[in-house]
Amino acid sequence: MVKVGLVGFGMMGHMHFENYVRLAAEGVDVQLVAICDIRIEELKYENVTGNIATDTDHAEMDLSAYHLYDDLEKMLADESLDVIDLTLPTDLHAPIACDLLARGYHVFCEKPMAIHTSAGQQMVDAAHAHQKQLMIGQCLRFWPAYEYLQKVVTEQSLGQVISATFFRGGATPKGWFVEKERSGGAMLDMHIHDVDMIQWVFGLPEHVSSIARNVVPGSGYDVVSTNYIYADGKVVNAQVDWTLQGDYGFEMSYRVNFEQGNLVFINDMVQVNPNNSTGYTAELSSDRGYYRQLRYFIECLIEGQPMSQATPESTLRSLQLVEAEMLSADRAGDKVSVTQILA
Repeated sequence: MVKVGLVGFGMMGHMHFENYVRLAAEGVDVQLVAICDIRIEELKYENVTGNIATDTDHAEMDLSAYHLYDDLEKMLADESLDVIDLTLPTDLHAPIACDLLARGYHVFCEKPMAIHTSAGQQMVDAAHAHQKQLMIGQCLRFWPAYEYLQKVVTEQSLGQVISATFFRGGATPKGWFVEKERSGGAMLDMHIHDVDMIQWVFGLPEHVSSIARNVVPGSGYDVVSTNYIYADGKVVNAQVDWTLQGDYGFEMSYRVNFEQGNLVFINDMVQVNPNNSTGYTAELSSDRGYYRQLRYFIECLIEGQPMSQATPESTLRSLQLVEAEMLSADRAGDKVSVTQILA
């Protein structure tokens, strides 16, 4: 039995909560034992919102089976746990994860990995030093629409990639998200999803060139457009904008053009458009990446197998790529060598 303590009970904490409940109900040998948040007494009665809604309204959420804490040290002292799941502000990820790994816990940590690559590297080093599993919640690697893209690219079923465009956007978040020193702004908190997809699906580019704008004072870059420059000449761009107010809602999408057709992902559907035959909608699992990544992580622990997907070393490269983009944006779009950033 893998026993889990969940730390942080905001939107992503609620998302993880309901997926642990589902996993246990499906017979996976996992038990969510305890939930910790400094505002736990407020949050257990409060609806939380985010870009993608949880499935469970707080009024339907029965927390009576779980031990609730407002202090992490007390939870660790009182409970016998195998895994700590962190859904905390980004600037807290590295110091808390490194401490927990050193104490002998496996750690699942929400994305982005850390506020700086040096802190992310400390997390990787701590996991190796203490021989514990660390996984970062780059959930798109487990999202069916993005897995489908990766498969088409890898198998070259539509030929080579000619161009690719990714977009992610919505309304400006509140609280610590718009404090650059805590979240890294839209570039690190939101855009890193598509950055992670680009380096996972296409590999690391040789250079990046980013233009960006700050709209909300103190939040860092809120609107970003980045070109990724590859030796084979494919045209790849990703944009983020978290200043889309009003009734816009949330959008994540991609359009990828191949030699023999194209894929378009929008409104939760992937349309496949071969050049010489009738287009169709891809058949995809309805499960979201949040559920599938946690299932993968827990099953690796149960089976005693090392992770091969979304390794911390790989997700660290996405953080490094974002830092290269930030440097380019600081220089008004000047091209930045990714190889030099990784060195």
